[in-house]
Amino acid sequence: MYRLIACDLDETLLDKQRHVSSKTQEIIKQAEVKGTTFAPATGRGFHSIKQTLIELDAVDKANHYMIGFNGGVVVESQGPTIIKESPMSFELLAQLFEFGSKYDVAIHLYTFEQTYVYHSNPNEDAYLSTIPHEKRTDDDFSFLEKQTCYKALFQNLDRHYLEKIEQDMPTELHEALEISYSSNRYIEFNPKGVNKGTALESLAAHLAIPMDETIAIGDNTNDLSMIQTAALGVAVANAIPEIKKAAQYTTIADHENSAVAEVIEKFIL
Repeated sequence: MYRLIACDLDETLLDKQRHVSSKTQEIIKQAEVKGTTFAPATGRGFHSIKQTLIELDAVDKANHYMIGFNGGVVVESQGPTIIKESPMSFELLAQLFEFGSKYDVAIHLYTFEQTYVYHSNPNEDAYLSTIPHEKRTDDDFSFLEKQTCYKALFQNLDRHYLEKIEQDMPTELHEALEISYSSNRYIEFNPKGVNKGTALESLAAHLAIPMDETIAIGDNTNDLSMIQTAALGVAVANAIPEIKKAAQYTTIADHENSAVAEVIEKFIL
């Protein structure tokens, strides 16, 4: 039996309005009754997925978990309590900011409590309208030196432009990073070796669940590591080709039509 599901949020669990369908909510509850732990696994932080936690009936509850910042933290909802963290050094964050400032990108810097957005643009402002963040109008991030940061990303709607940025990156900086893409608008950066796959292993170990009892569901490259790590890797119908190739199962439904409910019904219920 599968006892742990790690599930991406945007373009996987959530529809275009960033909601969990009522069908999927009910199916997840049925799986939890059978003893399965359902853990959102997202590039976002704990405080930016509050609406999802409400819809999953997981707010401030023990034995409910999430993977945030693409594996930068593993968190129990009650508290919330960080049970595993892999922060990014301020020096690495500063190198990324200096490098990214040369390009036409919005830059996000993440602490546990807040997302700081620099060099934003109207499209990104609209996209973030339902996600808590602080829009910065200057280039000062020195205040983060005394805080714990977990992730950074660059935003541009042109995926090829983002890939060119990665190609332009100095070798030393590139080798210090775990790099992935999401939502066809972000290139995301974690410290090397920090990803959703390693976080899934950490959560499974914390729960004493063998890896052969785990499922991972996703749609984009920041989900690849957990899809490769889980016993059953699942791509939703709208996933990119690379994810579908890595997965053992691809859903018939897409994220707009309760794809995650399909997975749970087929493999757990």
